[in-house]
Amino acid sequence: MAESTPIAAKAKPKSPAFEAPKVETKVEPTKVETKFEMPKFELPKFEMPSMEMPAALREIAEKGIAHAKDNYEKMKSAAEEATDVMEDTYTTASKGACDYGLKVIENARANSNAAFDLFGSLLSAKSYSEVVELSTGFMREQFETLTAQAKDLGACAQKVGTETIEPIKESFSNAIKKAA
Repeated sequence: MAESTPIAAKAKPKSPAFEAPKVETKVEPTKVETKFEMPKFELPKFEMPSMEMPAALREIAEKGIAHAKDNYEKMKSAAEEATDVMEDTYTTASKGACDYGLKVIENARANSNAAFDLFGSLLSAKSYSEVVELSTGFMREQFETLTAQAKDLGACAQKVGTETIEPIKESFSNAIKKAA
């Protein structure tokens, strides 16, 4: 058998700016635990030269900052006004949608009650001519009822639309007046 001779590893010189991470490993019968250390970096140190800013440049910078603050305040107040308008608009639209939904439910209830009344009348009819007369009368009444309900729902939708859009129109007209 041939004997192996260990090869000596060459030592690498350490750089002062970077150290390789150290790894520790502990082996226990039930778990293996490894800990790493973060490499340490040294940042080069730069010194800022001290120099004085000319007065004219300083004045321009101060005016720019004051102008930016004024614009920020204007934008902030405009954004707050827009937020208030949108909150009012959503509140109005939500209330209007609720009212519209309640009208639809009320109409559906009235229509189904009328249909049940018709069916009760049809069950008690004695002849075919009475059935035709009841059905024709019901259809005439339902046509008039549905026409009135459609007008009422249209008026409700128109009212909700107008109440919802009005604050937005006022806000835009006020914004245009302020800008002018």
